[in-house]
Amino acid sequence: MITGIHHVSMKCNNPEEYEKAVQFYCNVLGLPVYRQWPEGILIDAGSTKIEIFNNGEGPRIKGAVRHFAFACDDVDSCIRKIKEAGYDVFIEPKNIEIPSDPPLPARIAFCTGPLGEEIELFHEK
Repeated sequence: MITGIHHVSMKCNNPEEYEKAVQFYCNVLGLPVYRQWPEGILIDAGSTKIEIFNNGEGPRIKGAVRHFAFACDDVDSCIRKIKEAGYDVFIEPKNIEIPSDPPLPARIAFCTGPLGEEIELFHEK
């Protein structure tokens, strides 16, 4: 029986990418380290973990997963920190309403992470 998503995994091609990714998730977003080992790290993102390996090789190819979304309390504050750290925000904070039944109002924004990953910040209203 599935009980949730344990982790999202990414691979870095070199030590510089790895350090940049760890700095982004731990320092910019303020997420704590859950476990660390010579080839990687698990970062605690609340209801899931982010796994980053330092031993990738070759080009990264974008697959079917479009982005992952962090639930957050304050989208605007997170986006300010992301911009201050020099990362691209390609959808500024905005209010939306998913036309479900019942409708789901939310505040969202999107940025590009250090490995080219697309990240949504999502606050359910």
